[in-house]
Order: sequence, then structure tokens, then C-alpha cells
Amino acid sequence: MPETLPPLLLVGCGKMGGAMLDGWLKEGLAPSFIVDRHRESVPAPHHLVRSLDDVPADFRPGMIILATKPQKVDAVMSAVAPFTVHAPVISVLAGRTVKNLTDALAAHLPPGSPTPIVIRTMPNTPSAIGQGMTVCYAPPIATPAQRKLCTRLLRAVGEVAWVEHEDQIDIVTSISGSGPAYVFLLAELLEQLGVADGLPPDLARLIARQTVSGAGALMQHSGIDAATLRRNVTSPNGTTQKALEVLMADGAWPATLAAALKAGAKRARELSGPQPVS
Repeated sequence: MPETLPPLLLVGCGKMGGAMLDGWLKEGLAPSFIVDRHRESVPAPHHLVRSLDDVPADFRPGMIILATKPQKVDAVMSAVAPFTVHAPVISVLAGRTVKNLTDALAAHLPPGSPTPIVIRTMPNTPSAIGQGMTVCYAPPIATPAQRKLCTRLLRAVGEVAWVEHEDQIDIVTSISGSGPAYVFLLAELLEQLGVADGLPPDLARLIARQTVSGAGALMQHSGIDAATLRRNVTSPNGTTQKALEVLMADGAWPATLAAALKAGAKRARELSGPQPVS
């Protein structure tokens, strides 16, 4: 397969890192280094190493991807820092701001070194099947070419969008980062209620899962906005309308979902710490 992507330094190859790597391999990835203690192998000509100390000092990646667990990234900062002189960093770490990571990397560079460029991203779990939603924030020092390469890399696992202010990542985290859990909860509740009303468990599960996944697929492939799709399935004075009158009443879904998103965004801000001024 022709190489279409530059060499990468991928630090951490768990569920998210592994999903991204699978997408990049399909796109034709130039020989890269993958740093992970648990993965068993990577296809040639790529290199799997257990430590950043095993990456040659003269390796020149086109991009560095930090995909470790957030609480473990500080242990690799000193080894990652030298590579940032030549390449920007994509962070998929929840709760770590651009300033936090930039300062941590810069602390391990000689005086006068260029400021590390860190692009913060928030992917979600459907990235594992190439259906992810990743939202990115880049500081002003990031170049258009670096943003373009970031978009190109992350499109390997789904859709990509950008925000202009880093504090917008908090609500993004609550909507798309945590959003799959809300959808899974809907399927879980539909299944439970079906069983409670007498459906066999296997049938209740099939109906709930296929209804949720089918509705999502219809929304994605039709290109029709969600409100129109909702109206299209709602016959006047029919069963759907009666159910929606309950769900959309004052204090019901619109209010509780808004409260849930605010709670998630608040927790994201707490985990991220003070936000820099954009």
C-alpha cells in the first residue's frame, strides 16, 4: 500500500490508541514507532517498543500522539520532550489542558528551545469502529498545515471538528465524549422496560439495541436533521405523540438532559483545572 501518512510516534496503544493505529494502517502509514507495554505486535515495517528509551534519538516523526492514561503521562514527559523540537503533539488525554502539557514538556527542554506545540483532542469510544467524533483545539502557534495533518489523522477513526476556544472542550466532553453512555442508557432502559412488560429478555434486548442503532444510522445516512426525523415518525395523536408529550414535558427530558450536560461539563472543568485565556 502506498504511504499516505507521515511517520508517527504513538505513545500508548490501548483502546483509543489502538483504534487510531488501525485506521492509520489502512491509510498507508510510513514506518512509525509505537510505544506500549501491553500490545503484542505491530505489522512491519513499523516498530513496537516497550519504552521511549528504545526509540532512536534521530527518529523524526511527523506527529507525536499522546494516548496514555492521563495519570501516567507525566512519567513519559522527559522522554517525549526532545521529539517535540521537530514535531507537534496530539493529545487525546482527558482533563489535561494545552498549557498544562506544554509547560510539562518545556520543562524538559534546554533554554531557548522552541515552545512545544500541543493540539488537544476529545475523541469518543465509537472511534474503535471508525465511527467516532473527535473535537480538537489548537493554540494560536499551531500552523494551518499542522491543523490539517491533525484533521487528516483523526478522520481515520470518524468525524473531526474544531473549536476556537479551549474552554469549549468542556461541553464537548459532556456531549460527545460522554454521549455514547447516554445512548447506551437509553437502550438499557428500553430493554428493562420491555422485560418488565412481559417481553422475553432476548427479544427485549434485540428490539432495544436495533431500534437505537437503526435510528442512529438513519440520522447519519439521511442527512435530515434530528427534529425533522422526530416529526416524521410522530403521527398526530398517535402512540409516538403521546409518549413524546411525557418525555418533552416541563421538567422531563429537555430539563434533565440539560442538567446532565451541565454536570458533565462542570466535572470536565474541575478535572482540567484553570483554563488559559484564549
